Amino acid sequence: MKKTFIFSIAVASFLFADSDIEELKKLVMEQQKTIQALQTRVNALESKETKKVASAQNVSQESNQENVVTQKKSTATVHTASKKREQAVPQAKKTVQEDMVQDEYAQYKTETRNVHGEYDAYGTSDTQDSSSSFNQSAFLPGIALIGNMSAVSRNISNDLYSTYTIPGFIGQPQDELPFNEKRGFNLNYGELEIFSTVGPYLDMFSAFHIAKDGIEIGELYGTTRTLPYGLRLKGGKFKSEFGRINSKHQHAWSFSSIPLVFESFFGQEGLCDEGAQLQWVAPTDFYLMAGIEAMQGSNEYSFGDTDGVNQMVAYLKTAVDLTDMTTLLGGVTYMQGKNDFGDTKIYGADLTLRTSFDSYSSLKWQNELLYREKPLEDGTVADQTGLYSELIYEHNQNWSGGVRYDTLFKNIPGEPEPLDRYTAMIMYRPFEFTKLRLQYTYDKSKYFAGEQKNMQEILLDLTFEAGAHGAHAF
Repeated sequence: MKKTFIFSIAVASFLFADSDIEELKKLVMEQQKTIQALQTRVNALESKETKKVASAQNVSQESNQENVVTQKKSTATVHTASKKREQAVPQAKKTVQEDMVQDEYAQYKTETRNVHGEYDAYGTSDTQDSSSSFNQSAFLPGIALIGNMSAVSRNISNDLYSTYTIPGFIGQPQDELPFNEKRGFNLNYGELEIFSTVGPYLDMFSAFHIAKDGIEIGELYGTTRTLPYGLRLKGGKFKSEFGRINSKHQHAWSFSSIPLVFESFFGQEGLCDEGAQLQWVAPTDFYLMAGIEAMQGSNEYSFGDTDGVNQMVAYLKTAVDLTDMTTLLGGVTYMQGKNDFGDTKIYGADLTLRTSFDSYSSLKWQNELLYREKPLEDGTVADQTGLYSELIYEHNQNWSGGVRYDTLFKNIPGEPEPLDRYTAMIMYRPFEFTKLRLQYTYDKSKYFAGEQKNMQEILLDLTFEAGAHGAHAF
């Protein structure tokens, strides 16, 4: 009986325990289902959050890409505007440094680019507040040092050469000749150029001539950058921009000497004086520029009365594309100023034709004519005329050559005419800013110690430029 009772308790306990296990299993399964549901929910939430983050990152990346594109466009605009200092707009299918079609237009457009809404060195356009963030590096000046030296052989001695005159034009020997004065070696000059942006509305340029006996201010002027209606104002001491060659410095000339008519009318360094200049570029499809200059009138070759503003210069310039590779440039000039005996009047015209064959090869034909009415001491007026015509062939980046004809074909009655000069040169550029030039001149225009002598001269000169110096316009 006792055994039966114990057995019954054991069976009941087993059955009871088995029932508890089944309950526990059910609870475990329900908990697992709950956990799986929770895990599914968590995964869904995480996936949703991941999509939000990815979307935000994509938006940020797209925004960054737009900013980069905008910055690139702005940088490209600034880069393109600065490149225009070295090229002319009308010339087609050329890189900036390869194609210098209009030197006046290149300089004008670069210095007045804000007039047309382009970006300047401050990172602003004419539609933006100029006080916004600007490029601090714009205030760092560009500095260049240019040197010129020569070796000269001529059939006239140094003493005799220092006495030369040009009848009717240069009546007495010059005190100092700036270029190639003596046979043998000449250190003609060192030129220090400093130029910079000095504010959102003004650029500055200066050129100091370094000679053995001191330093002279060749040019020092400020130029506006943001005048409306295509205007530009310049003030200081500067080379007049009439014609084609007067505004260029000697190291940018095609030949080592200035044309004979410019030497006769203005001296070997051309017309450079204190004054003010106003230029206007017309809003036309082709290049059209008008300029007027008020100058002191200190050039003694044609003027010389400096008691007040006694010289005015006015000119009109244009450029037209004849074909994609050929450009015609022309201009007319009028100037008037006082000398000791009355008002001197000078009329000028220039014509230049350039054809490009490829990126570095071109042919240029340049001409300038000047006519002068100059009062003389005896009350008469001297009618004098001269011109030059030069042909320059650029073979490639390194080699070029050319010929030039100079003449003074109308002179004071009783003085000799014509007075002619013939020049040929070949030039080698081993580097971009280094020039080695061999030049031959046959000159029939000069009198030495009162006697006319035909002068022959062979010259080898070297020009080097170091520092921040832009390419020259043709």
